[in-house]
Amino acid sequence: MNLHQTEISKDLENKKLHVSRKFSAPVDLVWRTWTEAELLDQWWAPRPYQAKTKEMNFSEGGHWLYYMESPEGDKHWCRADYISISEEDFYTAKDAFCDEDGKVNEDHPRMLWKNTFIDQSNETLVQVQISFTKVEEIEKIIEMGFKEGFTAAVGNLDELLQKLNS
Repeated sequence: MNLHQTEISKDLENKKLHVSRKFSAPVDLVWRTWTEAELLDQWWAPRPYQAKTKEMNFSEGGHWLYYMESPEGDKHWCRADYISISEEDFYTAKDAFCDEDGKVNEDHPRMLWKNTFIDQSNETLVQVQISFTKVEEIEKIIEMGFKEGFTAAVGNLDELLQKLNS
């Protein structure tokens, strides 16, 4: 049983969400689970949803096009456009809801993610900073269930890391 907790806080003044979570695994393994499609698909969606990658090019200027599928078969398409990458240190990406061809849905906020991976001996601290253009966008994402969904997803990641790290 992992005792690490997901911490999510709002910084409305700077239009950001901050997420922090420690994992009992080395940084190289945690990095792979965030940057390889076959591993992302195993944890990214909160259960009972499943993440499924259509295409992924993890490189600066590349993107990840995927959907989260409900038990009823509904597909919620998303894309992440990778901006900057420093191997096993951090990466930034612009995230958006989209259609199956990757065309961004402008009715939902786009989010700029900075995911930082901090080596702490045999553990890894992941800090995520999500930036928005308006405070209302933060509130909309929270209302859509971001806190509960992302907390559940990183719980899935904990389970995956225990399997991969044993």
